[in-house]
Amino acid sequence: MREWAPDQVAATAGARSLAATGATGGPERVTIDSRDVRPGDLFVGLPGSRVDGGRFAPQALAAGAWGVLVRPEHAEGSRCAAPGVLLAAEDPLAALQRLAREWRRELACAVVGITGSTGKTSTKDILAALLAPARRTVASRANLNTEIGLPLAVLEAAAGTEALVLELAMRGPGQIAELAAIAQPDVGVILTVGPVHLELLGSLEAVAAAKAELIGALTPGATVVVPAGEPLLEPYLREDVDTLTFGEGGDVRLAGVWDDGRVVIRARGREIALEPAFPQAYHRLNLLAAVAAALAIGVVPEGRLEVAFSAMRGQRIAAPGDLVLINDCYNANPMSVRAALEDLAEQAAGRRVAVLGDMLELGPGAADFHREAGRQAQETGVDVLVTVGELAARLGDEFGGESHAVADAAEAAALLPELVQPGDTVLLKGSRGVGLEAVAEALTGAGTLG
Repeated sequence: MREWAPDQVAATAGARSLAATGATGGPERVTIDSRDVRPGDLFVGLPGSRVDGGRFAPQALAAGAWGVLVRPEHAEGSRCAAPGVLLAAEDPLAALQRLAREWRRELACAVVGITGSTGKTSTKDILAALLAPARRTVASRANLNTEIGLPLAVLEAAAGTEALVLELAMRGPGQIAELAAIAQPDVGVILTVGPVHLELLGSLEAVAAAKAELIGALTPGATVVVPAGEPLLEPYLREDVDTLTFGEGGDVRLAGVWDDGRVVIRARGREIALEPAFPQAYHRLNLLAAVAAALAIGVVPEGRLEVAFSAMRGQRIAAPGDLVLINDCYNANPMSVRAALEDLAEQAAGRRVAVLGDMLELGPGAADFHREAGRQAQETGVDVLVTVGELAARLGDEFGGESHAVADAAEAAALLPELVQPGDTVLLKGSRGVGLEAVAEALTGAGTLG
């Protein structure tokens, strides 16, 4: 937004401009963290459950902010602070979203929105890597995928961006529609419909309906990418939107896989040869969805594919004591736990040690989902199972090998160094709230690991 004048920023945000002292042009960047403010930034102070971020407007201006966008009382209270633009809005979050929506229009680039019960972040990372050689590409960072994070991700895209890849998270009905109204995607990708957020949504049909809000948000002539043969999404497909299916029997599917990891993908009569650097078989389905999205915006990928996956999404780390650590503890649900266990079975050269934490928000069937994961651990040849949390302890009901149940990540971090042996491969998998990165730190002696 560097070329926007203060009055244009105010009008776009639906805010009142109280002052524009010393302002030239628009802000370089937008942040909601006053501690992160750099000269030239627009600080948006969001009201929280405990603290209203607008209280920190004077500190942001003192740090050299281009300006602040806060509630009227905080804007008025900042008149005597350092020079800068003072914008007042009754609802700073809505103002932030309006800024992002208009900036997305001004970019006039291809936008891909990705959602799904599992695999969103990894597919976003793969697609960004596929597009980068052909287009100036920006992908949302970290977990900028909510009603707050997604606008920030859009506003991080610089003028001249040609492809914008955005992750859309969902906790309940209406949220995907809200995010899609900001992102206005040209291509919508729905990766999976699975048992997540059942505590809130209640059924797989309700999960599908929530994900399908992305289809409903697309304009006529846009493209939606969906799994082949997913009956739960069929009622939501539209004749005025091009549907690209991926996976076995789909429009984009695997035609061949070599022992060295090279793949040939058949996509509507075209053959695409790629050399993905990642070893995980479960990423191949994400790769197919990403290839479909790339084709939908006119990019035909080819050759070597190096992907910088986001933190704690299946990274393999060589740890002291001749250990291999698979750090996949950012989140977990029944689908992703199965995939992680199958990958552990395929990749481990020595003993297979699985540290599995609670899978949260699964509703009344949570205990059964955890017992099923215990059966999967048994079937995939896990040698040592460590369960973390009250729900995860149910895995032990169906697991016949060596197992240890602990209450929390701190106990697991204390136990694991005593359990592991040289040559072990250790999988860490659990919902975000379990905090299994503490185990990674204990096994490597390092700080927070990616």
